[in-house]
Amino acid sequence: MSAESLSEHVEMRREFGKTVCQRIAANIAKLGFPVQTQIALPEYEAAQFSLVSDPFTQSVDLVGYWYDANKRRIGQIKFHGDGSFYAEYDVVQPHPTKKQWFVEAINAWGKQDNIKTEAKLLDVPQ
Repeated sequence: MSAESLSEHVEMRREFGKTVCQRIAANIAKLGFPVQTQIALPEYEAAQFSLVSDPFTQSVDLVGYWYDANKRRIGQIKFHGDGSFYAEYDVVQPHPTKKQWFVEAINAWGKQDNIKTEAKLLDVPQ
């Protein structure tokens, strides 16, 4: 797989990827985190992309990973050859209004015309 092929795949999914990032950020805001939160929000351009071959379908998938300043992986987005995608972005913060929950991440999945998101919550023992 050539670098040209990679840049074409990244560009082809740019608007879709930006929309997914916006939906993840909206879900974080919807949980009640303050606008000036310490959580870095996902940006399509900040992901480091590569092409991978799906062993089951043999399709070429575009996979991007987000990293924090210490080079720890904090999220991923994967565009499948069939037009679907899956993304997960770490929040790793106590829920801002419901102290019985800890927000591990935001998951997103679906297709361009049907993007779904949800918070991955962990129960905090009281």
